[in-house]
Amino acid sequence: MSAPIPDGAQDDDDKSLSDFGYKPQLKRSLGNFHTFAAGISYISILTGTFQLFYFGVGFAGPGYWWSWPMVFVGQLMVALCFCELAARYPVAGSIYNWSKKLGGPHIGWLGGWMMVAATMVSLSAVALAYQQTLPQISSVFWVIGDGSAPGDAAKNAVFLGSCLIVFTTLVNAFGVKLMARINSAGVLIELIAAVVLVVLLAVHITRGPSTITQSHGFGQGQSLGYFGAFLTASLASAYVMYGFDTASSLGEESKNPSRNAPRAILRALIASFVIGGLILLFALLAVPNLASKQLSTGGLQYVVLSTLGSTVGQAVLWCVFIAITVCELAVHTAGIRLAFAMARDNGLPASRMVARVSPRFQTPIVPAVVIGLVAIGILVLNIDQPQIFSVVTSIAIIMIYLAYLSVTLPMLWQRLRGRWQPAEGGFSLGKVGLPVNIVAVLWGAAMALNLAWPRASVYDATSPHHWYLRWGAFLYIGVIAVAGFAYYWFRKRGRLDVIEDSRAAGPGPARQTAV
Repeated sequence: MSAPIPDGAQDDDDKSLSDFGYKPQLKRSLGNFHTFAAGISYISILTGTFQLFYFGVGFAGPGYWWSWPMVFVGQLMVALCFCELAARYPVAGSIYNWSKKLGGPHIGWLGGWMMVAATMVSLSAVALAYQQTLPQISSVFWVIGDGSAPGDAAKNAVFLGSCLIVFTTLVNAFGVKLMARINSAGVLIELIAAVVLVVLLAVHITRGPSTITQSHGFGQGQSLGYFGAFLTASLASAYVMYGFDTASSLGEESKNPSRNAPRAILRALIASFVIGGLILLFALLAVPNLASKQLSTGGLQYVVLSTLGSTVGQAVLWCVFIAITVCELAVHTAGIRLAFAMARDNGLPASRMVARVSPRFQTPIVPAVVIGLVAIGILVLNIDQPQIFSVVTSIAIIMIYLAYLSVTLPMLWQRLRGRWQPAEGGFSLGKVGLPVNIVAVLWGAAMALNLAWPRASVYDATSPHHWYLRWGAFLYIGVIAVAGFAYYWFRKRGRLDVIEDSRAAGPGPARQTAV
């Protein structure tokens, strides 16, 4: 990889905007740490590990840990491709603008649409994490029911999650500076808490690493045996390590984004892998009773409370609460920038309104509100779904993987045609770019298929059983993709162009052409 751009030789921050035909509209106020914090808070070590630990252990036992390095290697390939793109095109709505540049307007719009929809579902999925944590801190957080009835957890999760979404909507509406301050403070607390948790769990280790090399009876009776159980459990790790592109999506509000965004992407992913992997490993080696059924119900929260005691355990859970909050904030922020980017090209309904930047807060307010309302609507629609946690999170991750494929696949096509050129003097994969890109595409396609596979245990585990629930991932995502592209084809095809309020002075570039 080439050396980063020297400070004295870096291009003007707004040059990439003029390449797209945009004028600067968002305020550049984010420094290097703010950019890094946005990426790592979206990934959110404590949110993801605490939210779906129960799922991974429940399906594959301690051996599910190996899905963590597997997912990291695959996502690292994707992240490296994104680093090249972030150095060349550090603009808002990174996935949309990248897929547009690489694959043309059709792929660009569909990739952006899938990412917008995925962000709304992700916002709902992350909000559900409150339910796994807050009621274990205090029974006060059982606002609806008390957990005794089958639907209590789902209903209470919807209420707590909706409150969180209202909060992130308000914060994002008041401008990126407020968001960045809250996010950076939250990330600092999360990182400190995560490191402390690693140390505390390490002190309480009671068994050796051979624990994670045994099947412990999981996978028996399945057609693929333990491997099938492991593939299902990999959802728990896949749910954590994505969203690193947020660092680039804030490129129009960051200083020196061509240099800082690629660094932030890699730092966020690597830090999350190392710290999160140690938390999961030491938790499995330290929990008093590895055979306890509470591992697959109470999850990592149960491990912390039973291993570290009530006082220390609850202090850790309060830090998890903070991590979930800033993670939700980062997800919402990324979605707003994506919707703003598409609307700026007249790609969404009521584009002029969606792309309007508040003169007072210098941020798009309409997409903040719309995305928040849709996310709450998704929660409400699933309020009586006992499998709400696994269903919503599964669909969110699949859509993210498909959106990432809308970038890595056309990028691979451009490489094979010899038409891809990294930013001059910026981040470059050099000769390893092609194999890295190939692995990124194969990884994304394989994991999307694995996560969408119609497993009754994930999508239709409780009665009454229906075929459309089991095939829910294919049906839901298919409807979103087909309906969205139909709207584009009949309403927006051939009409995508930078709206007047966002257009740079001068002739600007040709319409929506690939590199």
